[in-house]
Amino acid sequence: MMSKSRLVPWLGFGAVVAGVAFLWHGGPSRTPTDKAPTAAEVAAGDVDPTRLIVDFKDDVSAETLANNGFTEIPISDYSARDRMYRMEFSSAAEATAAKAKLAHDSSVESVDFESFASIPPDEEQQEEQIAANPAAGSMEAECKEGTGDAFPNDACYKYQWHMRQLGMPEAWKRGNGKGVVVAVIDTGVTKVGDLAETKFVPGFNFVSNNSNAADDHGHGTHVAGTIAESTNNKLGVAGVAYGAAIMPIKVLSARGSGSVAGITQGIRWAADHGANVINMSLGGPTSMGSMASAVKYAREKGVVIIAAAGNDGRGRVGYPAAYPGVVAVAATQFDESTTFYSNWGKEIDVAAPGGNTRVDQNGDGKPDGVLQHTIVPGNISQTDYLWFMGTSMASPHAAGVAALIMGAGVKKPDAVEAILLGTARKPKASATSDARIDDHYGAGIVDANAALKKAKDGKGAGEFGLAAAMSLLGLALMRRRGIAIEKLGLGFAAALIAGSSGLFFLPELLPQSWTHVHAVGAALSDGVADTMAGAIGTNPLVLSAAVPLVLTAVLYGVRKLRPALAGLGFGVAGALLFAAIGGTVNVSYMPDVLDPIWLAAQAGIAALVATAVVRKA
Repeated sequence: MMSKSRLVPWLGFGAVVAGVAFLWHGGPSRTPTDKAPTAAEVAAGDVDPTRLIVDFKDDVSAETLANNGFTEIPISDYSARDRMYRMEFSSAAEATAAKAKLAHDSSVESVDFESFASIPPDEEQQEEQIAANPAAGSMEAECKEGTGDAFPNDACYKYQWHMRQLGMPEAWKRGNGKGVVVAVIDTGVTKVGDLAETKFVPGFNFVSNNSNAADDHGHGTHVAGTIAESTNNKLGVAGVAYGAAIMPIKVLSARGSGSVAGITQGIRWAADHGANVINMSLGGPTSMGSMASAVKYAREKGVVIIAAAGNDGRGRVGYPAAYPGVVAVAATQFDESTTFYSNWGKEIDVAAPGGNTRVDQNGDGKPDGVLQHTIVPGNISQTDYLWFMGTSMASPHAAGVAALIMGAGVKKPDAVEAILLGTARKPKASATSDARIDDHYGAGIVDANAALKKAKDGKGAGEFGLAAAMSLLGLALMRRRGIAIEKLGLGFAAALIAGSSGLFFLPELLPQSWTHVHAVGAALSDGVADTMAGAIGTNPLVLSAAVPLVLTAVLYGVRKLRPALAGLGFGVAGALLFAAIGGTVNVSYMPDVLDPIWLAAQAGIAALVATAVVRKA
């Protein structure tokens, strides 16, 4: 039986674990609503009754496809990977009969009539008006060059009321989304002048079936700017997660519309090519099984998916926003009321700035739209800083904040969504005290500063607390050897901090322009994971005790380094245990249910290695 003196350290450690779990999970939160569509909601919308989109199982053989009695037309080159094809028929009756037959085919995952999605019609009309009078209200000259030392120094940031409603620039003290890839599934993205310093990764064009995903409309570039416009470059305007990379996925034509099949492939392509966040500022009225499956596929690969609720001004959220696994975003204007055009309903998760170009509530002499740099609709050889409005503009604000959260080390979609919703704030225009404000706001208005405070400071404090508790437990169990923390020196303390939380608080104490301090403020465990993720993803070997094990094996013979090796082991153990408790990362190649078991076990191994080193320090 364990003596009382031996039991006390374990009780203390258990109290710390319980406290961290409560602080991380026990605060204000809201779980997403059930978005499973009803039969009535899957009524035909904008569909072609003579065409089918058939999503075969990924492992279906070429022989099966050749012998099923139908002619499969690839949606794009990616059809060879995801096995999604179009089938064309001479009449609606023939297509309906084929649909019924294919629905019972064991090699078919889903079959739907081909449907279409688009930029909301009112946004398209707005952009047509700009095309008709491109010189009216041009901001190109005014936004050309900023001055002063304030952060950000972008010339027209002063007009971006929407950034301040989101909680900027305070949130930028805690992170900028560096290391995160955001896929913009839209009309494409053109690297205009104020995106020059923004990192781009290769994308794909599902309209023309090639790798050129440049914008020929203007909508996608504007959306990308809100997510990651080059910031503090004395030019133009700012972006929410300016350190993130943009992956352009073109699924909408120059007319602003496209097949849902292409959009579906865009989701899977992005997930297969390293996207961490997907933004879809588009929609339609029709649910398709293939797209629902694509959303599930992307979520299981660790992708957060954000979409616009729609601009019909009615109580029905469009697709893809209404699918399970998608964060549906409604739009607010300057006074924080939801806009006249924003859709509402039980599927709404959060609200974010979408703007209203019909008013000037802040009295700055400019329309209260969302301002970003883009190509000019109708004249794509020209660029300008344009005010757009719509849930299309609200969605990328939320996507940018999701990128900030992931950049802070919270990688699992469920955890990112929990922070995004759990830190959303009540709008000034609402007096209700309900946890779910109503079907117009969902959990509330996205608050980037509160979200990053939770993701970075809450995570950092939890990691360090657990690392310290594990080291104290290890030392307490060896107290007869006369070893105390003060005897281990600064090397132990520094390595403990580096291995667990890092100096997570440091960026908040220094000028925002010192962007390099974000790397200093990150934990070693996060740095290793982020560095390796590009090559092998969140491999179990990355999310393990491998680093302290290897370093201990190599450097154990250097006696002076043993305190630091012990501190590193306890630090990494604290970070891994926090990941297990907080559910912040996906471990590749294993079911979600095993993630916390693996992480906790690795934390234990790291702590045991550290304890063994301390014995010989």
